[in-house]
This record gives sequence, structure tokens and C-alpha cells, in this order.
Amino acid sequence: MIFRLDERLIFPNPALAEDDGLLAVGGDLSPERLQLAYQNGIFPWYSDDTPVLWYSPHERFVLYPEELRISKSMKQVMRSGQFKITFNRNFAGVIQACAITERTDQDGTWITGDMQQAYIKLHKMGMAHSVEAWFNDELVGGLYGIEVGTVFCGESMFSHKSNASKLALISLCQTGKYRLIDCQVHTDHLASLGAKMIGRDEYLSMLKSVE
Repeated sequence: MIFRLDERLIFPNPALAEDDGLLAVGGDLSPERLQLAYQNGIFPWYSDDTPVLWYSPHERFVLYPEELRISKSMKQVMRSGQFKITFNRNFAGVIQACAITERTDQDGTWITGDMQQAYIKLHKMGMAHSVEAWFNDELVGGLYGIEVGTVFCGESMFSHKSNASKLALISLCQTGKYRLIDCQVHTDHLASLGAKMIGRDEYLSMLKSVE
């Protein structure tokens, strides 16, 4: 059953999501609603021609920082110093790049204009964060997401130069701030770094736990 949201700040139990993870339709992208969503393992994913769709997948593709695998070639890239990594220096630039970067498995973008503005607002409130990779002072890669305690809920990443986004993710893992990086969707790129699937209950327990 797919639930229809109204002006009330409530979500149904994530366990009631459809097989594809779709849980609810409607509502808005207010900071309060987005914060409540992420605290309960729910995130928005929709396009300009649909209402806001809220998902809570039965499985999550996640990366535990202590299980991070860095290849020899990637270690060479890190030692070379060709990239400069920063945090929260250009959040708007990262989310815009994520929105316009073409992807072979997607037709268009789910990072709508309203979505960009909503997450920029969350960034200004200290809830959303970005990691940037620079090459010769040009933004060539990065990622952004939402912080829920010691869990980083990754939303999207982009790379305009080989290894740029991978280095941004590695740098995020190495901050020591997070017990879990939520990557949401499986990719071979992330699997090569050690990401794996876990069930919703395990994921929600990580969100609810207090270090």
C-alpha cells in the first residue's frame, strides 16, 4: 500500500514500503520533513513530472569506513597529490554538477530544481554536507549527503576526471566522523571500495543508535 502524505509531519512505518521501496507520495521538501524522513531511513526520489515520491528500500548498499578497500592504483593517486580535497567549500556547485552530469543508466535527473534548493537550505542549517575534489582549482568531482548522527546518507556523486569522486568518498570515510556511509544503490564502483548490502532493520538500528 502506498500512503498519501498531507501537511502533517508524519511518515508511515518504513516496513510497509512496496517491493521497490516506494512508501509514500506527496508532502513537501521542508527541512523538518526531510530531517524526519532521513531519521527514519526514508528519502525522496522523483522527477519534475511526478509528485514527491518517498522511498525506504528493503536493503541498503552501505560502506563501513573500517572496511574500506583502497587499491594500489588508488593509493598512488592519493600520494600523487594531483587532487585537492575540501569539505563544504562549494555545496551548491556539487549538487548542481550531480544534477547535470549525464549517466549511462539514467534518462534525465531526479535532482530537480526544487530538490537542489531544499538541500542547499539543509546545508545552510548544518544538516547537509559536501566533499569536493579539485584539479588545478577546478571542481572535477565530489559528493553530497545528509548527516544523521554518525551515519552519512549519501545522495549523489559526480566525477569529471577519473578517480575524483572515488577520492572524495575515501576522504569522507577517513574523517573518522561516521560509522556508516549509506550509498543507497549498488554500483560496481562502490562495491570495489568494500560497500555491501544490509537489511533495513540493521540500517535503521544504525540510525537510532547513540554512540
